[in-house]
Amino acid sequence: MKGVLLVNLGSPDSPTPKDVKPYLDEFLMDERVIDVNKVWRNILVRGIILQTRPKKSAEAYSKIWWEEGSPLIVISERFAEKLKKQTKMPVALGMRYGSMTIKKAMDELRQQGVDEVLLVPLYPHYAMSSFETVVVKVMEVQKEFFPNVKLTTLPAFYKNPDYIKVLSASIADSLKDFEYDHILFSYHGIPERHVKKSDPTKYHCKIDGSCCFTNSVAHNTCYRHQVYDTTELVKAELNLPEEKVSSSFQSRLAGDPWLKPYTDYEFERFPKEGKKRLAVITPAFVADCLETLEEIAMEGKNQFLEAGGTDYKHIPCLNDDDAWVSLMAQWANNWEETGNLPH
Repeated sequence: MKGVLLVNLGSPDSPTPKDVKPYLDEFLMDERVIDVNKVWRNILVRGIILQTRPKKSAEAYSKIWWEEGSPLIVISERFAEKLKKQTKMPVALGMRYGSMTIKKAMDELRQQGVDEVLLVPLYPHYAMSSFETVVVKVMEVQKEFFPNVKLTTLPAFYKNPDYIKVLSASIADSLKDFEYDHILFSYHGIPERHVKKSDPTKYHCKIDGSCCFTNSVAHNTCYRHQVYDTTELVKAELNLPEEKVSSSFQSRLAGDPWLKPYTDYEFERFPKEGKKRLAVITPAFVADCLETLEEIAMEGKNQFLEAGGTDYKHIPCLNDDDAWVSLMAQWANNWEETGNLPH
């Protein structure tokens, strides 16, 4: 029997330092998130970061926490419930980090008789700190606890034509009553070395402004190429003016070079160039979370307005949008019937 396993990032159980600390520990100790040797990672995370970060992060979570719980969890649950109504297969939701574990979700499927699972990492793009770590973790759990369950992974869908249409329609709907000078596609940032580590050729990715636009097998696992591809495809779908669209990268740790341009720098730059009405979309995520709701919708807005901007609009993620749910159901049902996956 076939079933669907949805996996997203995860969340602490509450917006308190007590619950945020173990969540951050699990997240930051992941070797695909902070990819240094384990001894140094332990010193960096447990000796330095976790001494101060839980309190700051808890304050940030408190700003965006809903009455029902973590927005990311609530939205993902709503998405899963809607998906269940559009497929005959069992559907379970797990998180890469936190108490809603992948093991619990797989056990839920197994108890319903599922022995063949479609793994859906809820990330449009491939990155070792998001898509890859989900796939690796699920494979580890499957090998240890569910050795007789067959796994199939939905590939990164960042350029799937149907996905681009759904994403574009959502953006267009949000922009209906907003006159903008510029639209910023702000993607989650990653260290430059992650891009190079993910390059199977070991020579193509130079992050020099041209390699992302030179055809290569490296693009299958190149986050930078894939996010720029998403921007270009949406721009074409909506016929957006070239000069009114750009991409940037948010959320970084100090010390290493991360993908540029940095979103917070763009918030400072745009008003100086006369771009005072800004719309921001965060297509690295399919569900709104701490990064989109606090960092972009709140802090980003304040920064942009303080820099001289006049109007700011945060465009929500797809969340549990009906068209997005229907597209996922179409992909899942097609896999159940034919074994084929979208590309």
